[in-house]
Amino acid sequence: MNKLLLTLLTLLTLNAKTQAAGRERLTNLPHVYIDTFSGNAPWSKINYVYARMWYVDEKDSVAFYDSLQIRVRGNSTANLMKKPYKLKFNEKVKLLGKGRPNTKKWTLLANHADKTLLRNALTSLMGEQAGLKFNPAAKFVDLTLNGQYVGNYQFSDQVDVRPHRVNVVEQDLPLTEKSNITGGYLMEADGFFDFSTVPQGPNNSPTGFYTRKRRAPIRIHYPDEEDIERRQYDYIQQFVQHFEDRLYSEQFADPEAGYRKMVDSTSLVNWYLCTEISANPDGFFSTYFYKEQDDDRLFWGPLWDYDIAYNNDNRTDRGGTSNTEHQLMKDVGYGTTGNGCRDWFQRMWHDPWFARLVNRRFTQIVDAGLEQYLNHKLDSLTTLIDASQQLNFERWGISSKVLRERVLYSSYDRYVSDVRLFLQRHLAYLDYAFKQLLPDTPDTPPDNPEPTPGPPETTFEADSQRYYTFTNSGTGTRIDLNTDTDELCGNQRNEGSHSQQWRIYRLNNGYFFIVNRATGMAMNDPSPAGSTATTNTGAYLDVADADSTDNRQMWTLVSQGDNRYNLVSRWSGHAANLSGGNAANLTPIVSYTSDARDSQSGNRIWVVEKSDKVVDTAIDNIAQDYALAYDPQSGRLHFGADNLEALTFSVSVYNRGGQRVATFRACDGMSMTPYPTGLYIISWRHDGRQNSVKLVK
Repeated sequence: MNKLLLTLLTLLTLNAKTQAAGRERLTNLPHVYIDTFSGNAPWSKINYVYARMWYVDEKDSVAFYDSLQIRVRGNSTANLMKKPYKLKFNEKVKLLGKGRPNTKKWTLLANHADKTLLRNALTSLMGEQAGLKFNPAAKFVDLTLNGQYVGNYQFSDQVDVRPHRVNVVEQDLPLTEKSNITGGYLMEADGFFDFSTVPQGPNNSPTGFYTRKRRAPIRIHYPDEEDIERRQYDYIQQFVQHFEDRLYSEQFADPEAGYRKMVDSTSLVNWYLCTEISANPDGFFSTYFYKEQDDDRLFWGPLWDYDIAYNNDNRTDRGGTSNTEHQLMKDVGYGTTGNGCRDWFQRMWHDPWFARLVNRRFTQIVDAGLEQYLNHKLDSLTTLIDASQQLNFERWGISSKVLRERVLYSSYDRYVSDVRLFLQRHLAYLDYAFKQLLPDTPDTPPDNPEPTPGPPETTFEADSQRYYTFTNSGTGTRIDLNTDTDELCGNQRNEGSHSQQWRIYRLNNGYFFIVNRATGMAMNDPSPAGSTATTNTGAYLDVADADSTDNRQMWTLVSQGDNRYNLVSRWSGHAANLSGGNAANLTPIVSYTSDARDSQSGNRIWVVEKSDKVVDTAIDNIAQDYALAYDPQSGRLHFGADNLEALTFSVSVYNRGGQRVATFRACDGMSMTPYPTGLYIISWRHDGRQNSVKLVK
């Protein structure tokens, strides 16, 4: 009997792998095929069903996963026709590549209540720009379930404690007498009350509690319900209660005796502003926060569940109107006494320190180009999912109401335009509303959540028509690329090496944007969010796809005299440092503490010299199978190829200052008519190679 069963399972597995030959993408996005063993679609939020999955990536390679489990997830969205799902694999899988988790649990978000399909992804990108540490992934795919196409979906993280997710210290399992139970913990102010306050599970411990003063419902996500022990529950329940007691004490605004000492101000203000900027009415109804080991502060985030944000909720109990353009979520959002934590933030606004912190940080991120950044991301995301959203709405309809949409249109572009218009108007309103809440009397300067946004004065004048080299003052080696890792390294001088040559653009905000000649990729600081100039993380500097709106790719050149400069990252405040002052090839360039030694340490000082003049590159045959062309009469920029539809890669257009002004799919082309005359750089990555050409319009 066992041999027969084994034979049948083997045959089923071989048959499933053979079926991969019939799996193909329907658009430029990856395609996910899931077949349940029963042939029935998942229906339960509690019970998983077994399934097989085929993942067809952008290069049409097919990965097969056997005997994974799938169930419905979500709350109100779980009742919609297009359902979101939770996946649990047998083994850890790295579905989304470098920098993302290797884990068993993933989510497939349907975004059915959001006609743009983009609100969750856009908010995650906002979180990255604002500096939050943990931001959910956003990988768009097409999904076919049991042979039926069901639409555009978003692969995203499960909110849990893992490397590259909420990366707090994981506690001992099982606990010992010597275990440190001060952290980490992941919690949620959960208005759905999805927890138990009575002992349960193998360790006879509750999985949540209500705070005593405001009845905030707190769910403990980590340690999870199968592992948490009573002493862990008691510790974190008492810690959160102590925070709330301080928040509602008579001395709540005191920097030592009040709540301020128990919060991480950086994550607090960044999370709060993302909630207000997106106008998420559920922001305080479902609020994630966490605690690190041996750290007596609460940290805020990640951002999660933003499909009804950006004015996409028609319920009319918020100030008598469903339009949130001129509303603060701390006043009208859900999550008041007994079903969330909105009361906590209303209380914080009575503290002059919090009011000044919010106003100062809001000014910083707006002045740094937040609106332009979000519009750029909307451009690239709408281009990316264009073919997929068309298929999705052929399946589900674009003008029918499914949950709480405020407006209905017959055009996808109208929904996206609404988000843009909302951001423009709402940011203007927030600037006014936050200023109205500032105290009249001056106060001592509060703790800065990050370095000031403006760059220091510099004597460096960038010539965008020349390439530059960066030579280390101590060793004479140059900043180069480790081609195996895309990380920066020190290598011996090679005058003919394009990878040692860089274009330097001065951005409108005063920072510099530095692009490698060989790859077209930009110098990048991957330090963790929240890093400060004086905290050393030891991250290796690298290059990334060029995006002049990304703070990680903005640099200050601090003069030390005689063409000698420190390269200081806007993102972290760190200086580019040749590790150990080592003259050997492939010595890493690290993101290192920036302090008074910047002017003395040869490891941190770089001689910046002009190299070759930038050569005009004709727009001609770039490769044997396709070419880029520009028609001055029609203003059309487009590719030509025997099989044009196969050119699904994304193309970026940069202006003379290095700022990205447009993106388009290679198979679509674009019109340059709306853009002023001048120099443009056209850049794209295809078959592992970065290509850049120059266009004079």
